[in-house]
Order: sequence, then structure tokens, then C-alpha cells
Amino acid sequence: MWLKKAFDQAVANDCVAKTVFTDENAIALFGVGKNMVSSIRHWAMACDVLRESSENPNFYETSPIAREIFRDGGLDPYAENPSTAWFAHWWLAGKGNRATTWRWLFNHVTAPTFTREELETPLEDFARKIDQKKRISSSTLSRDLETCLRSYAPRFADGSPEDFAEPLLGELGLLQEVHKGQYAFRRGPKTTLHDGLFAYALLDHWENSADGVSSMAFETIAYAEGSPGRVFKLDEDSVAERLMALSGLTNGYLAWTDTAGLRQVHKQQGNSEELRRELVRKSYD
Repeated sequence: MWLKKAFDQAVANDCVAKTVFTDENAIALFGVGKNMVSSIRHWAMACDVLRESSENPNFYETSPIAREIFRDGGLDPYAENPSTAWFAHWWLAGKGNRATTWRWLFNHVTAPTFTREELETPLEDFARKIDQKKRISSSTLSRDLETCLRSYAPRFADGSPEDFAEPLLGELGLLQEVHKGQYAFRRGPKTTLHDGLFAYALLDHWENSADGVSSMAFETIAYAEGSPGRVFKLDEDSVAERLMALSGLTNGYLAWTDTAGLRQVHKQQGNSEELRRELVRKSYD
């Protein structure tokens, strides 16, 4: 419910003062402890519920899609639909919005199984390449990895009551704890991932990585860093099946072709912002 809590503070005029998360009334306002208030703010920004205001640096504003989802009477104000979890996962692991560990884990880890300890050194190396001057704490990396892994594969024993609660991302079935402390991705078809959300992610990835290019190869969509195939852990058949539905889903804006063994998707010219919002709406049908 943290995303909804953050959104509701901005519901009156689509923006909220940054001081709402730091003043002495924040604990009473959100009904949680001081550290959790900071966490609510972080996750709201990481999942594109709140953004830095383009008009006033002292405010956060709600994103257009967040308003579609979380407003009272909206698509899914209480995060009960799997599409909300898939949307959050895309922003964390696909776009890496304020979530370097999530982006790295789902795009750079290829081992069949792994432990948190095995991930710490390569994650630290990755983080240092991003910012060589910034001091990186090993304990912070370890806690971040633990938080990331438990977001998808909750602990079922020997934990606090909070550990028994199913996290928002746990229902996606992307990661499992195969043995105690050992994890593996679950690759294959994702029955709760709506074609509309897949198409939204594809357009988002396309405009972030190859804006201006009119076609994209199947292999890029299935395997490239930041691609929906990789971020959603889909197998080839699942990706191909979803690509075949693109033309009807997007009214021809995207079209799949398979000619002489050349498999690719073609995209028409023009801004796709409104189409992406429509695709998110369809994901809740």
C-alpha cells in the first residue's frame, strides 16, 4: 500500500511538497515510522508514481500513468491487479529508475542459480563503473541485494511477521529460492503479464535504446539489455507469440513480420505517449 499512500498525498492538485515526507507530522500522516516514510518516498519515485516537479523544485508531481492507476476509482488504486506489479517491475528492472541493483540483477546475471554472496562482488564492480568517485559500502550493497531478492522471493520461515507478507513483486513468479539462500530465475511464459503491458514495455525500451529506428530484430526484443524479453524472463516462443498480437493491439502502429527467416517488428513514425497510456489501460481489461 506504500505507492497508494504516496499518491494520496498529491491527489488534490497532482503534486505534493517535499516537506510532507520530512516534517514532524510525517509519521502521523503516513501511519508508519520515520524510516518507512523515507522508504515510501523512494519507492514512489522508483516506480514512477512521483517525479521531480518540472515547475517547482520543492515539489513532487504524480506521473500521468500513476494518476490512471492509483486515483480513487482508477484502474487499480489498491494494487490488486497483477498489471500494477508488472508495471512497477518494469520501472525497477527495465528502466532501472533509482534501482541500480534491480536493473543489474535482471539484465546482467545469467547464472542458472546464485546466492546473494555470489552477487556482491560483480554488483560492486558494476556500480564502480557507473561512478568511480563514489564510495561504495559493502554492507549497503549486501542489504540492497537482500531487499531486491526478497521483493520477489519472500522468506517463509525464521523471520519477522513482515517477512511472511507477500510482497507486491512476489506474485510475478520471476524469482524463486530453490534452496535456502540459493535463487534462480523462472523463465518461460508469464500468464499474468498482459499483452498490453508487454507492448508498453517494448515501446518504452525502443524509444530509450533505438529512438528513430523504424524496425527492431526479434533477437534484440528477446535478449538485449533492458528488453522486455530479458526483463520479464520470457522464453523465445512466448516473445514470438506476443509479437504476433502487436498489430491488432496497437492498431498497426507496431507490426510483426517474419519473411525469409528475418524476424522483426516495424514501428510507424510519430509520438507513442498516448498509445502507451492506452496500452496500460488495456492491461486492466
